[in-house]
Amino acid sequence: MTNPYAPPRAAVQDVLDPALDVTLAELGTRFGANLLDGLIVGVAVYLPIMVGAMMSGPASDSGAESLLGPEFDGVGAIGVLTALVGFVVWLGFTIKFMVANGQSIGKKVTGIKVVRRDGSPAAVSRLILLRNVVNMVLSLIPLYGIVEVLFIFGPARRCVHDYIADTIVIKA
Repeated sequence: MTNPYAPPRAAVQDVLDPALDVTLAELGTRFGANLLDGLIVGVAVYLPIMVGAMMSGPASDSGAESLLGPEFDGVGAIGVLTALVGFVVWLGFTIKFMVANGQSIGKKVTGIKVVRRDGSPAAVSRLILLRNVVNMVLSLIPLYGIVEVLFIFGPARRCVHDYIADTIVIKA
């Protein structure tokens, strides 16, 4: 016997508008694009810092300190400056591709892009602020990163940052 006072039940799915002619990006493609983006940032930013740190010796006893503090000698400072240049170059290319087509460098290489859920182009501010900055702040919550990524296994193939920014990742 059903309860006449129970709330109505309906199977609700997060589906795309059937009029939209898009194909969602595959999980492996999204993973590959993310991996490639991380590799590019690692080479452009973190590698120069690590090389500079390995090439620099312990702080000198001459009493003179560099502008960056006693732990940096000339080689370490060059590593930091190279990393800064690498970051600016990476950021420039990433913003250029986001403005042009809603893609990071990795997404451009793998042939996927980010759009609004209704299929319209996503603004760069939405991509940077809602998909990245808000997500970085939320990642301070313990276990958030695991939960955030597990959302992609749902039928909509959207991570939490996609829900926050109201975006989907599609084949370009």
